[in-house]
Amino acid sequence: MITDKLLRVSEDQAVTSTAVSTNTVDLSVARDVGEGTALYMNFALTEAFANGTSITFQVITSANANLSSPDVIGSSDAIVTASLTLGKNIVVRINPDIAGKGKRYLGAKYVVSGTMNAGKVTADIVETIGDGQKYYASGFTVA
Repeated sequence: MITDKLLRVSEDQAVTSTAVSTNTVDLSVARDVGEGTALYMNFALTEAFANGTSITFQVITSANANLSSPDVIGSSDAIVTASLTLGKNIVVRINPDIAGKGKRYLGAKYVVSGTMNAGKVTADIVETIGDGQKYYASGFTVA
């Protein structure tokens, strides 16, 4: 997975209650960025979450830079706090109908159930997903 600083909407953002990402991606005008290769938002947990009940990770689009009055264009299921451990990645596909929403800004929203007292997220828009689960046999010889 290759990341780009300009496509990062949260960087080690503390999430203790429902909030939107600290950064946005400005599309300049409402445009269709979903045409062609699928895009994803990767939510990497840089600190484990504690207390609270669950979090739903959403990809949103808005006409406003502060991401007010957003439309949800991708969402995870509610994920229970016990599963929100350090190093976990949650991947949400971005709906290709972004232009159909007529909105200029892309970002993320974290919908928290309960009150968290710890937990941080880094969220990036990416083209490929690195699942980190590939294992290969060792001890072989290349002739």
